[in-house]
Amino acid sequence: MASEIAVNHQEKALALLKADANKIMKLIKVQMDNLTMPQCPLYEEVLDTQMFGLSREIDFAVRLGLVEEREGKALLVSLERELSALHDAFTTK
Repeated sequence: MASEIAVNHQEKALALLKADANKIMKLIKVQMDNLTMPQCPLYEEVLDTQMFGLSREIDFAVRLGLVEEREGKALLVSLERELSALHDAFTTK
């Protein structure tokens, strides 16, 4: 029973982190589509702040033992790749 609860908490933690990563992607996409260029200081500020916040969330979940360190790093790397692809697509329009 306790192991089931632990697995459930781990799954919830990873799902929440993925949802936050998805929110960052949507925020940046909206910003790029409607508001600013990627070189804009506001864009960079939002991106830096959001990515830093997510990295701290992941670190906290790892320290609690809810997420494996490799899973957390993989989530950040995946998000960085997606953001880079989005940036490249925007700048080649």
